[in-house]
Amino acid sequence: MYSAIVFLPLLGFLIAGLFGGRIGARPSEIVTTSFLFVSCLLSWIVFARVGLGGAPFSAPVLANWMTSGVLKVDWALRVDTLTAVMLVVVTTVSSLVHLYSIGYMHEDPSRPRFFAYLSLFTFAMLMLVTADNLAQMFFGWEGVGLASYLLIGFWYEKPSANAAAIKAFVVNRVGDFGFALGIFLVFMLTQSISLDAVFAAAPGLANKTIHVFGSDWDAMTITCLLLFMGACGKSAQFLLHTWLPDAMEGPTPVSALIHAATMVTAGVFMVARLSPLFEQAPAALTVVTIIGATTAFFAATVGLVQNDIKRVIAYSTCSQLGYMFVALGVGGYSLGIFHLFTHAFFKALLFLGAGSVIHAMHHEQDMRNMGGLAKKIPITFWCMTFGTLALTGFPLTAGYFSKDAIIEASYAAGMHGQAATYAFVMTVVAAGLTSFYSWRLVFMTFFGKPRWAEAGHGDSHAAAHGHDDHAHDDHAHDDHAHDDHGHHALDPHESPNTMLIPLYVLSIGAIFAGLAFKNFFIGHDAGEFWRNSLFFGPNNHILHEMHEIPEWVGIAPFLMMLGGFAVAAYMYVFSPETPARLAVRFNPLYKFLLNKWYFDELYDFLFVRPAFWLGRLFWKGGDGAIIDRLGPDGVAARVLDGTSWIVKLQTGYIYNYAFAMLIGLAAIITFYLVGGVR
Repeated sequence: MYSAIVFLPLLGFLIAGLFGGRIGARPSEIVTTSFLFVSCLLSWIVFARVGLGGAPFSAPVLANWMTSGVLKVDWALRVDTLTAVMLVVVTTVSSLVHLYSIGYMHEDPSRPRFFAYLSLFTFAMLMLVTADNLAQMFFGWEGVGLASYLLIGFWYEKPSANAAAIKAFVVNRVGDFGFALGIFLVFMLTQSISLDAVFAAAPGLANKTIHVFGSDWDAMTITCLLLFMGACGKSAQFLLHTWLPDAMEGPTPVSALIHAATMVTAGVFMVARLSPLFEQAPAALTVVTIIGATTAFFAATVGLVQNDIKRVIAYSTCSQLGYMFVALGVGGYSLGIFHLFTHAFFKALLFLGAGSVIHAMHHEQDMRNMGGLAKKIPITFWCMTFGTLALTGFPLTAGYFSKDAIIEASYAAGMHGQAATYAFVMTVVAAGLTSFYSWRLVFMTFFGKPRWAEAGHGDSHAAAHGHDDHAHDDHAHDDHAHDDHGHHALDPHESPNTMLIPLYVLSIGAIFAGLAFKNFFIGHDAGEFWRNSLFFGPNNHILHEMHEIPEWVGIAPFLMMLGGFAVAAYMYVFSPETPARLAVRFNPLYKFLLNKWYFDELYDFLFVRPAFWLGRLFWKGGDGAIIDRLGPDGVAARVLDGTSWIVKLQTGYIYNYAFAMLIGLAAIITFYLVGGVR
């Protein structure tokens, strides 16, 4: 059963990838989607048996991968509670994305390639979450990186899609370099990369030092920081986040798959999986807390002013990932996984709902060109409303249980350190910002005047919503939109059932997933539920302490949610001219947020331009001025100059050669005669 879950997507990838051109697009869609639904069904069975049923975890060995000295790496599938949760998340969202893509991509001639990439992505993620050793985890880690590159750049004829794919690949390589170094250090310290062996050795590594750069450092702190560097790249945390919004260049189903349940949650899963190591490195956990809190706040501020419907949700993902890392940083590993679990449902719902809006709007993504769609596409409207309620933490929805639990845990942990207090403040503020930009999206898209019905939709409503013109160029249209959008004759309509059925299923998860499973993640049953898959140190009592917080702490996120909703309603429903006035009054701040804190410009100044300058230096100064001047333009050129006139003597006529021989003979005889006379 375990092997079928993992390898059915691989089989679908091989069939669609190798034979899609022969069997056609429809069979490719059916095969890959069917395999994913079978894998999803088996994953829920495993979840019921291993997670809810309490069956002991297993790690069946498939084959030996490599053996070198004491290093022995097997292909083994580790199936415990954490794996079971991730299997459910990955296969559920992926199968629904496959089904959704049948409707969304129906006009694309390269559908077999697209569905092959989707299945490859899912296979790589499944290999990652079932890994029983760090080498196999790194294989899946790099596999999702490759597949994301292929999917983000799926429409490779678009320069912007190619640039976004390369950016995602390069930024992730920065994080992956740290992850690889962390794995090397783990092996150096434990002489193994098998998870069981590493976890058994972890308590003995506390307070052990390692000599690096001429100084002695705490070995577990350095190791965990390097591992977390990999998580920052894959999960788009602060400083390594810049690739995530640009990934919107890929088709919308790709956005749902990458940003909801798979690639971006890999870092969260990795830190939770390696909790026995991180528990021995409190300094590293402090860094995790600070980075997570900063990411939650930073991404929420940027999401306030974005105009592209997919980019708003992308920055929301970045912010929610920050919440997950705050939970991990304060020791609430099950809380982070709980938010990962619920977030997968409502964020996939929002992305696929946005895709339904884009489909209805003939691939328009700018919210300034929308409005009044609630009556045109009511099913999509209600599904996205359910997703927004869950994201903002409306009582009894999925996000209410998981996100509020993280805020409560950060407050409880704040009694032991300032980093957690900082995280509490940042996450509470981010809760209000999240509510504002989420409802702003709903109001701009579904309420108000139908701006898509206007003949000209550039400056007029850009000004009406307080946006300057250059922001209009900052959104990433799906590549279907080769033709004129035809705003004069546009008549938005609801999506086909293949796109709506996933929205129905995800809506159920967005509303009820938190209520149904909260006891297993944060309740009294959490300890038994997680058993051997998560490790809580002897001094880690966060799950108990979070239930002893003051009452106002539990109410604070709800109040922030109401405040964000009220402000958004006032600015975009009751007083739509207010955003323009605020944008003018606070123009520097507005542009600072609109340009994403200028991180792209900063990195361009610090890294891109110096790299180009260095490249030109080696090209013009090194290769051109030195190597070419001494080589091809120097010695080689002089040899050619010296031989060019000799070459002209090679006429090919025998009498010329005979004449030259006679001259030579005469010269030799003359030389000896003159010499003889002396």
